[in-house]
Amino acid sequence: MLFYPAALPLSRQTLDYTAGIIRRHRKQIGSPWRKLNPGRQALLVLAYLRKGETFAELAAGFGVSTAADRPFYSGKHRKHGMNLQVIASPHGDIVWVSGPLPGAVHDLTAARIWGIIRELAACGLVVLGDKGYLGEDDIRTPYRGRNKPASQKDANRAHARLRAPGERANAQLKSWRIVRKLRCCPWRAGQLAKAIHVLQARENRRMRHSA
Repeated sequence: MLFYPAALPLSRQTLDYTAGIIRRHRKQIGSPWRKLNPGRQALLVLAYLRKGETFAELAAGFGVSTAADRPFYSGKHRKHGMNLQVIASPHGDIVWVSGPLPGAVHDLTAARIWGIIRELAACGLVVLGDKGYLGEDDIRTPYRGRNKPASQKDANRAHARLRAPGERANAQLKSWRIVRKLRCCPWRAGQLAKAIHVLQARENRRMRHSA
């Protein structure tokens, strides 16, 4: 097997932050000696989340075994499908990420299962969603159908402009490749997404402060 150096588009602060979490967790559980120190383990975790490389590829690059972890694939479909609900701010930041549901679950059903619609309505917030949320009065969705009048076309264009920051938030989540091609049990996807949410928020704050 060949090896090569590779770049990871994340900051040193995010690496140090992740290493600190790992260090404290090891101390809390009384973890025995491990081949990787907290800094190297943090780098492995970030590479896994951001680049979505296989366990075998990461293990070879970091010189560790894969015996403790096995990817969980569907033998029938050879891939995982899941539904994650994301709430984004008007500025395009990820505010909240749900746990996972099977990919066959409709977006509107998923939103109701997690209580998103009820909570946002109680806060009196104006909520924008795509056509997957059609039929819910508390979510503003685009008009659908062919041959729409000019007024509805204009409304849809305005809706798309207002919802664009939310799409950027989704794009930020998907820039972590592990979300696009999951290599573990789908029921752990929510934990991964929440971890990515925290790391991405730190990266966004760092970039704003350095601007």
